[in-house]
Amino acid sequence: MAGSRSRLRRHGAALAAGVAGGVLLVLLAVGGEAALSTTAFCTSCHSMSYPAAELRKSTHYGALGANPECRDCHVPQGLANLHLALATHLVDGARELVLEFRHDYSTIEAFDARRLEMAHHARMNLKRWDSVTCRACHRDPQPPGASAKAAHARMRSHGATCIDCHQNLVHDEVDETDLDASLAQGRMVLRPQ
Repeated sequence: MAGSRSRLRRHGAALAAGVAGGVLLVLLAVGGEAALSTTAFCTSCHSMSYPAAELRKSTHYGALGANPECRDCHVPQGLANLHLALATHLVDGARELVLEFRHDYSTIEAFDARRLEMAHHARMNLKRWDSVTCRACHRDPQPPGASAKAAHARMRSHGATCIDCHQNLVHDEVDETDLDASLAQGRMVLRPQ
């Protein structure tokens, strides 16, 4: 009897330590994700100051009192999307950090030389996420006009998502990309003009 109590204490302590460690890891992941999702953090890299300024001039900023931050469009929010947010920070964040060191973004011209590639990458994320970040604010869009209503109906029946049609809404305009063809071919495919 004394031996089983000793084993129970030993295993109970290990179990408690494991649970505490798991809770700590979740808190670190959630807290770290929140800290890395601020516009202040995003714009700490000089290159991101250009799109941040474009956001502040866009129709998305200030509309109905909404002032979205980088995360609102580029990082899925909420516990249901935590896996996407963490993957975005780990994969895209690491990739962008490497590119920040490899490329000179000291001028807007240097940034613009890679703008299409960066825009396409962001669009592909939105496509893969079924535009979950768009839908966080635009829960039940009621487009005005018959053609817009028809386009939204087609979207629901053909597996399209917001970004398929709504490119170049916030940042400076670049060529639009065909996201379905890009997914199928594994490379950027420009939309025919």
